[in-house]
Amino acid sequence: MDLTTTQALALRMRSLLLTPPHPVQDVAGVVEWFGAMQAQDVASGLWSLGVRLPGRTVGDVTAALERREAIRTWPMRGTVHLVPPADARWMLELMGTRVLAGAAKRRETIGLSEATAEKAVEVLATALQGRRLTRAECLAALADAGIELGPQMGYHILWYASQKAVTCIAPHLGKEQTFVLLDEWAPEPHRPERTEALGIMALRYFRSHGPATRADFARWTGLTMTDAKAGIAAAGDRLTTVRVAGTEMVVDPALLETTPAEVAGDWAALPGFDEYVLGYKDRSLMMTDEQFAAVVPGGNGVFRSTLVRGGRVAGTWTRTLGKKAVTVDIQPLTDLGPAERARAEEALQPYAAFVGLPAQIRWS
Repeated sequence: MDLTTTQALALRMRSLLLTPPHPVQDVAGVVEWFGAMQAQDVASGLWSLGVRLPGRTVGDVTAALERREAIRTWPMRGTVHLVPPADARWMLELMGTRVLAGAAKRRETIGLSEATAEKAVEVLATALQGRRLTRAECLAALADAGIELGPQMGYHILWYASQKAVTCIAPHLGKEQTFVLLDEWAPEPHRPERTEALGIMALRYFRSHGPATRADFARWTGLTMTDAKAGIAAAGDRLTTVRVAGTEMVVDPALLETTPAEVAGDWAALPGFDEYVLGYKDRSLMMTDEQFAAVVPGGNGVFRSTLVRGGRVAGTWTRTLGKKAVTVDIQPLTDLGPAERARAEEALQPYAAFVGLPAQIRWS
């Protein structure tokens, strides 16, 4: 099947759960649909869930995370994602291995010995039994055990313990990050064998991001291209190929059962670090190089929140939460007339409802 870029974007927005119909209705369902969702920034991660669950509030999403509908850890690429608790362990084993292989070099750079790192993991495993500790309390437990930490060592140890499937990140207490034992928060792990696990990742990725390329999948997971192709093969006829403007892409065939709608009038206000941007190696369908430079100013790895029109980036937005209102500053990245600006402001209202504050919108 040949698709135009407009059709491909319509399908992609649907697979990303950003346009109706919404096949899942809770946090657990959204996270399982994606397999893993970028969540290194907590506020962005909460809105990534909220924007896909219309009518839910930040309190609703936070409560779902407290119920352990999803947990945060470092399953791939060395970055934090939301994952289904039962899948965390096999994802770490499948995709975290390559990242973990670089841990020794990183420890050498910061002056942390392997013996100290391993001892620190043992200390955390003991300190967290039946408990939930803040980041500061974890570091205090290490200090009490006689482990002296220099700059950057504390973060590395907390990452290392999660990467080794000993700990995971629990919801914040106030503004403080907390940690728990993975075995206690995910007591019934799934254990697929490797080929099956590759197939699961391929199916979930293309179901939630397609149409996308094999290179997009490899980039998202951090897998080798050989493993990426093996995963697609393992998924079998649950995936199919299409051509988008001459480029072969992979998609869930269920997505093709209806003719993709035109999405030129659809707007969405997405957080920074959303799968809409982070889920792809090639982002040319969604934005120009100049627009990408505005989304990630200076190429510093910090992704701004985006306003999306018809599947393409039309602007960025920043928010400041006050006691009585949320102030939103919009920077358009394309020419927008009065009607389009009104639609953009309308697209921000679900976020205002999510945080329970009226929106005060300003245009740059």
